[in-house]
Amino acid sequence: MRDQAIALIQRYYTAFNAGDMATFTSLLADDVAHDINQGKREIGKAAFTQFMQHMGRCYQEELVDLVVMASDDGHRAAAEFTVLGKYLVTDEGLPPAVGQTYRLPAGAFFEIRGGKVARVSNYYNLKDWVAQVGG
Repeated sequence: MRDQAIALIQRYYTAFNAGDMATFTSLLADDVAHDINQGKREIGKAAFTQFMQHMGRCYQEELVDLVVMASDDGHRAAAEFTVLGKYLVTDEGLPPAVGQTYRLPAGAFFEIRGGKVARVSNYYNLKDWVAQVGG
């Protein structure tokens, strides 16, 4: 169970890095809960897809140095990684985008149900990101 959870999360991030949103969203439960860093919780694949479309417009990101851990029963997982990014289009309430690059440590916690991601909670230091893009 542990190995299956780790493989699922690795596929999730491989699809993200490849920009393969069809595969990425296929790994989500229909009622996936998405806890946005320092934000609200959104429910459902449609909301998650809309969030990812917005992110894709504003940011170009690759996740590197990925380490995935999982509970023995495979119901919980965690990932630590570094975000290498470029700020493309100004996001509401954030500093103006002028193509700034950033390098940001980040992590995520997952709940897994039926071989799908049922919850993802993302965490990074927003103040660090703002400082890096000149806010």
